[in-house]
Amino acid sequence: MNPLRTFIVEDSPVILDNLVAALEELTPVDVVGTARDEASAVQWLLSADHACELIIIDIFLNSGSGLGVLARVGAAGVPGRRVVLTNYATGDMREKCRRLGAHRVFDKSSEIDKLIAYCTRIAEHDGVTGPGELAE
Repeated sequence: MNPLRTFIVEDSPVILDNLVAALEELTPVDVVGTARDEASAVQWLLSADHACELIIIDIFLNSGSGLGVLARVGAAGVPGRRVVLTNYATGDMREKCRRLGAHRVFDKSSEIDKLIAYCTRIAEHDGVTGPGELAE
C-alpha cells in the first residue's frame, strides 16, 4: 500500500503538528505540504509541481477560509479527495462543505478516529472508495 500524498490546511501550529504526527504514525499518509491560510493553500494546490491524493482542510483560518479553498480547488479541477476537519461540524456546515466539493467532513473534537479509518480505507483501495463515501 502506497502512502497517501496529503496536504493539510490548518492555522493552529499545535493542531497541525499533532495532526501530522498522528496521521503519519497511525495511517498510510505522507504529508507533503501544509498551509495556514487560504491564499497559500490555493497557491500550493494549483501549482503544477504539486500533486496529492488527499487534502485535509480546516474551515476557519487566520486569513481566508477553508470554504474558499474548497471552492477554488473545486472550480480549478484539482484532483484528490477533499476532507474537512473542523470544530464546527454542524449539519448546515457539513452540507455547505459537501456542496463545495468536500468528500467527507469530520469533527476535530469527536471524529479523529473516523478520519484515521477513512485515510486507511482510501490508501488500501488505492485512493478509491465505494458507494456511501459521504455517509457520516
